This record gives sequence, C-alpha cells and structure tokens, in this order.
Amino acid sequence: MKLKGKTAIVTGGGRDIGRACAVKLAAEGANVAINYFASSAGAEATIAEIEAQGGKAIAVQGDLNKPEDVETLFGHTAEVFGDVDVLVNNAGGLIARKTIAEMPVEHWRAVMDLNLTSTFLMIKACLAHMTRGSIVNIASQAGRDGGGPGAVAYATSKGAVMTMTRGLAKELGPAIRVNALCPGMIDTDFHNLHTADAARRGFEAAAPARRQGLPEDIANLVLFLASDDSAFITGANVDINGGVLFS
Repeated sequence: MKLKGKTAIVTGGGRDIGRACAVKLAAEGANVAINYFASSAGAEATIAEIEAQGGKAIAVQGDLNKPEDVETLFGHTAEVFGDVDVLVNNAGGLIARKTIAEMPVEHWRAVMDLNLTSTFLMIKACLAHMTRGSIVNIASQAGRDGGGPGAVAYATSKGAVMTMTRGLAKELGPAIRVNALCPGMIDTDFHNLHTADAARRGFEAAAPARRQGLPEDIANLVLFLASDDSAFITGANVDINGGVLFS
C-alpha cells in the first residue's frame, strides 16, 4: 500500500471527485478525514464505503471560508489520526455562469472565496499539522484557457490556485511538495448543473480520448501526486483532459 499509516484530508469529500479521491487514498492505506459543507448524506456514504473496504475515515462538516471551521477540521483530524501527511484541496465550484457585465461584485467575491480563499486557509492551517508530505490542489483547465461562457470568475480563481501551487512549492519545499491538477470535462454534478448536454457531447467528439473523464481518473492522479511515486514532482499543474488541451 502506497499510503499505509498516513493521514489524508480531502475537502469536498462527500461527492464526485472528492469522494473518489477519499476512497482511493483509503484503499492505499491512508486514514482519511473528509470535509463537507452541505452534502451530509454523501459524506456518510463515503465513510461507509471506506469502512466497508476495511479503511478508517471520519467526516467533519464546515465552511472552509471560516478559519474557525478550518481549525476544527484539522483539530478533529489530529485527535483521531494524528499529524497530516496528505492534503487534497478539492472543495470549490462555479456557483453560476455570469459575464463580467452582469456580474455583481458579491458574486466575484463568492467565487474567489469558494475556490481560492478556502485553499489559502486550508494550506495555512495545515502547516501546524504537516511536517512532511504532499499537498494536491484541484485547479481546472479553465485556469489555462479562461473557461467557457460566463466562467471568467471561476477561471480566474483557478488560475490563481495554479500560481499559488507554484509559489508554495518553492516556499514549502523540500519537506512538503505542492502540485495541482487541471481537469477538463469530468462527468460530475458540476457539469450536470452548469454545462449543456450538447456541449458535453461535443467535447467527447473532439477529445482524442473520445470520452469525458471520470472522478476515478482524477483520483488515480491524486494518488500518484500524494505518494512517493511522484517524489521528484513539485510545483506542477498537471493537465488531465482527454487530450483536448496540451500545455
């Protein structure tokens, strides 16, 4: 097992990519703490799946834009499992598609907080609990190409996560490696809510892989970046998009 005896925190672990990551890390031996905001049923299902496979996991509710909730997450994890070895910053979202012309400043700030401020707060708090290990941020292809219609706030926030990843790799190395993933079209509720079906079919037709990605595809790459298999990789923003964008 690649992560036997280690402890991992996965934010947004109640569904889709976060759930797949939590299950994958647990299957490789990690004790897993997941954060969720509203999807309590999903969090409970994630924990049940991990425990059914013989793993250990806990779920902690919290708003990651509140420093006190972030501290509660790390404090409870430390009480149950000890120091943190792996942090997966997966929580985030688009909220809604809005052009700059129609966008109130409140929406801009909400998207920045959801995707960027939460990542900052998680990493800042993590340093009191992680002496060596790996941080994996979930950025987006949108951070490279600007995103689809009405997604400029989301794309900007994810581009900032990518830049943060590079800077922190230099600041926190060599003890802590920091990398990010830039997923393209992944079959999740994100696109169920925000992307028209015709656009998804067009993606599948254009992608060399001829399909959308799956949460498990992301989880496999997260495991690689979390484990010592990627010991010489830090500061990387790794594309995972079926071949629709090369960087």
